[in-house]
Amino acid sequence: MNEVSLLTVDVPDKPTENDWEQYILLSSDWHWDNNHCDLKLLRRDLDAAVKKDAPIMAFGDLFCLMQGRYDPRRSRCGMRPSLDHDNYLDRVVGQASDWFAPYAEHLAFASRGNHEISNQRNNDTDVLERFCDRMKFQGSSVQTGGIGGWVFIRAMINGKSQTLKLNFHHGAGGGGAVTKGVPKSAQRAAYLPQADIIVGGHIHQRWQVSITQDVVSNKGRRSLREQTHICLPTYKQEYDPTGYDFHNLNERAPKPTGGCWLRLYINQEGKLSYAPIFT
Repeated sequence: MNEVSLLTVDVPDKPTENDWEQYILLSSDWHWDNNHCDLKLLRRDLDAAVKKDAPIMAFGDLFCLMQGRYDPRRSRCGMRPSLDHDNYLDRVVGQASDWFAPYAEHLAFASRGNHEISNQRNNDTDVLERFCDRMKFQGSSVQTGGIGGWVFIRAMINGKSQTLKLNFHHGAGGGGAVTKGVPKSAQRAAYLPQADIIVGGHIHQRWQVSITQDVVSNKGRRSLREQTHICLPTYKQEYDPTGYDFHNLNERAPKPTGGCWLRLYINQEGKLSYAPIFT
């Protein structure tokens, strides 16, 4: 597959009789190296993924990477003290690979966000790729992606291949204080009609919107299909009304935190189906 990442899930014989289900952890905006990252919450969700034997997918801004020499947003209080050294980026890669080692075998997909891309442009190093290489040394089969793309979730059911098409883009813009970025779902639905699931992050909001579409086959048979739009929250909570960093100087509100479980199951018609559940 040329420009599509593939995630294969194992389905047993007679899955509906065995109440088969498979979970996938969808996440975004870890900002792991930021001092405001809620490491306890992130560890809770990753530990749950291991317990559920769930692949872990992360769609951009796994790292903040704002404290480098050439980033105008840099602030020493924005990083944990253990990273505050001349080899800052090397320490991010090294310490992150140690911290995430227990989850290496479950880390299935990681894509770039604006923070990784900005750092690469400023410092000529791809921190995400370096991190994922370390994960592969520890047993991961993680695939990497750009700021947007496709992931096919594929299963063999009763001898036939079925695929859920997931489109992702890390996201752009501020999201809107009132709309919280929901109108973006209509735009994405217009140019991504083949996607079953559309995932975004970046704006640190949490919502799910379903758009029902009227589909007609080449033989004229009509059916309804549901396209699900998911906006993933963050693991970084910057809200502090007494603070003086960028978030609080701009009077930005507290943001929801956590990830989203994608529960896969086989419906009564024998079709691969899904249900999002926020953590």
